[in-house]
Amino acid sequence: MVYLEKAQNLLFDQERIADAQILKGDVVFRHEDALMYCDSAYFYENTNSLDAFGHVRFVQGDTLRGFGDKLFYNGNTKLARLRNHVRLVHGRAEENPTILTTDSLNYDRLAEVAYYFNGGTIQDSLNTLVSVRGNYRPNTSQAVFSKEVVLTNPKFVLTSDTLLYNTDTKIADIISPTQIIYEEETDIHSSRGWYNTANEHSMLLDRSIVHHVDGKMMTGDTIFYDKRIGFGEVLGQMSMSDSTQKITLTGEYGQMWEEDGRGYATDSALMIDWSDSAHWTYIHADTLFTEEVHYTDSARMDSTYRRARAFFGVRVYRDDMQMTCDSMVYLGSDSTMHLYTDPICWSENQQISADSITIYIVNGAVEHAVGKGNALCVMHDSLEYFNQMSGKQVIAYLIDGEVKTIDTDGNALTIYYAKEDDGDYVGMNTTESSFIRMYVENRKIHHMRFTKETTGVLYPMDQIPEGSDKLTMFFWEEDSRPKDAKDVFRKVKSERMNE
Repeated sequence: MVYLEKAQNLLFDQERIADAQILKGDVVFRHEDALMYCDSAYFYENTNSLDAFGHVRFVQGDTLRGFGDKLFYNGNTKLARLRNHVRLVHGRAEENPTILTTDSLNYDRLAEVAYYFNGGTIQDSLNTLVSVRGNYRPNTSQAVFSKEVVLTNPKFVLTSDTLLYNTDTKIADIISPTQIIYEEETDIHSSRGWYNTANEHSMLLDRSIVHHVDGKMMTGDTIFYDKRIGFGEVLGQMSMSDSTQKITLTGEYGQMWEEDGRGYATDSALMIDWSDSAHWTYIHADTLFTEEVHYTDSARMDSTYRRARAFFGVRVYRDDMQMTCDSMVYLGSDSTMHLYTDPICWSENQQISADSITIYIVNGAVEHAVGKGNALCVMHDSLEYFNQMSGKQVIAYLIDGEVKTIDTDGNALTIYYAKEDDGDYVGMNTTESSFIRMYVENRKIHHMRFTKETTGVLYPMDQIPEGSDKLTMFFWEEDSRPKDAKDVFRKVKSERMNE
């Protein structure tokens, strides 16, 4: 039962308000563990309810206080309705309490939930939340906000249509399309997950996006993001891109560090360099790393370039050259690709292999490739015949994606098939020299130049000694060659590595 504890005046007016006690002056009611204070009230003893007016104060226990101009309370349903200039304060004053302000608030004491429906604000020690509708449960510190939700933090602003928030843990549960703008430098879009506003940790699901003002972006099935240290961990269909450097990193798992633009990808890892619209580069490996490198010397003080490293099972596709190796380093400073451990590269009908190969890219296109140590160049001339050059170093020069000259230096050996002008074969020529240059036109040998010390033998086609048509280190691995961007993921078994 609701009990009248105190009042300065008690009146009855059956004509104006039937069945009501009219109370004035320092009025106090009690219902169970709740006390209600006001300047005046109508008390309906038969219905166990009251209407309170002026300086209304509702107190439940020692941690919940409500304030307003009016209070309508039903002791049977335990529903308190506060109206006009309403404040609900949860927590002790010395403990930074949570404060809910609105113009109309209902507090259901049975369900232990307070709710508003015409706009309200909840403020705790860290955040301020505004919405059209909302409810708050003091016993769990859990709030639900809906329609035009705005969470304002000293470092970011979160907007959403529906949001769950705990004033104790300071964790916001994202359950609808939500945007977080962080100090005007990071823009987060998510429709499911959570964000801990106290330590800036978050878990973002369902292809959420984290975008930075400098052009960096990451997305995936699941993102674990620590904004404080600028670190993101992505699982499932991961994609990280840098629109400034024009690099995209994908895979099933990845990590990103904002400070130095580092990225890591594995499990179907792929790096796409789209800095030149005419020649995109697709690099697949078991593990990929990318990072920004800042120049520190005076000449390049303000310059930044991208460095990428690929390890294990590297396969590269470009429309002007394709490559495989076991490890690779790409340097944006001079646009070079360095291939190590059984590297092979192909361009048109030529294959180059060596202990290491460096690819030089100028204006977005491969300009030349340098193979050093046990270098071999093979040109597929026909179904049966292969022109071959080997030496300590092989350099292939390209123009508009076509190999034009090939230089072989140091103990240069060649096997090539000489032809008449009409294309008929004359014979197989073997040479040995310190330096050889081959000129290529339309994917065929046009002519060759040798040093004076060159020695060689021309065998007619019907007199070629058996087994002499291949250099010692010859191999041809066309089947291992990446055919297109998707083919870089194909697993191949190298015949060369089996030898």
